[in-house]
Amino acid sequence: MASAEPTPNEPTNNELQFIQSLVAQPEEKTQESLELSTTELEADPSLSVSTDDEQVNFETDSQIDDIEASGAIFQAVGIITGEVDLNSSGSSTVTIGRNQYPLFYIPRKLKVFEALKKEIETTGNRTQRLIVYPKAIHFPRKEQPLKIAFQLVGFDRGRFQEAVSGELEDLEFKLSGLWQFIPVCPSPCISVFRNFTRERLEYIKQAEPARKVKFMKASHVPLLWKDAPVRPFRFNPKVPKVEQGHPIFVTLKAKFLPGRDVWGFVALLAPPQETAPRFLKASKQDKATVQQESKKNKPKGQRPSKKDHTERPNPPGKPILKKRSQEVEGETDK
Repeated sequence: MASAEPTPNEPTNNELQFIQSLVAQPEEKTQESLELSTTELEADPSLSVSTDDEQVNFETDSQIDDIEASGAIFQAVGIITGEVDLNSSGSSTVTIGRNQYPLFYIPRKLKVFEALKKEIETTGNRTQRLIVYPKAIHFPRKEQPLKIAFQLVGFDRGRFQEAVSGELEDLEFKLSGLWQFIPVCPSPCISVFRNFTRERLEYIKQAEPARKVKFMKASHVPLLWKDAPVRPFRFNPKVPKVEQGHPIFVTLKAKFLPGRDVWGFVALLAPPQETAPRFLKASKQDKATVQQESKKNKPKGQRPSKKDHTERPNPPGKPILKKRSQEVEGETDK
């Protein structure tokens, strides 16, 4: 029996279903299912980077020790201020300017949700300063714009310098991750992966494949970064593996741009790093298992009935005049 994850920070099935329902497209798959074959993470004590199922190892033990000593972690957290509309049924929203976004929470943040609800009821003020995790939902088709949602972490009645809300201005986020392109997004992204811990490793070892793959899913935050000191990594299937290179780990401050649904670079918070902190990645075997189960559970389309193949009589139309043969026409021209 699988043990409970000590400190889960992902949406549960209910929250995921809520997000998916907001962006559901008939006959389409979202990036959540597509990522099973692109940029998921693997449970491995050594650092590895996933690029379209190609794995590149570029770390040494001394480099990993240096990274862990520096306290670098994968992270995406920020501040938004907007008009909050809370609904315990799972359809809460936050309106920033003229743009409305889904706002959800995970079970262990229920107390935060209840406290925020009480604050709004007591003060009558629905405009609140929220601490959130960004959630970017990508789609396979390039013409489909991504969807943005926010996961509630906390809210701030004032400025507290010891908290993240004191470090960031409205709409500012701290992003730490791999600077790269993903196949389904025209803009480069900061890919935020699940940080490696021994507890999480033990948890996923016991979890079933579907739960395991979902738990280790990455978040890809689109970023506009002009004159970046390093280029975003782009996987090229035509280039040999040894020449591919790898994404660089960056830590920066960025501002969310409502309406455009991307983040804009503000400042570097640390020098770019060749080696990233250790993280978790779902194995190819687990991803293949989940994909097979998804295909099995997918309802099959109805086959056309025999009636659909029967020829339908042509509707009566205007009489068609018969055309004279070329021979007759030739004789007429003489």
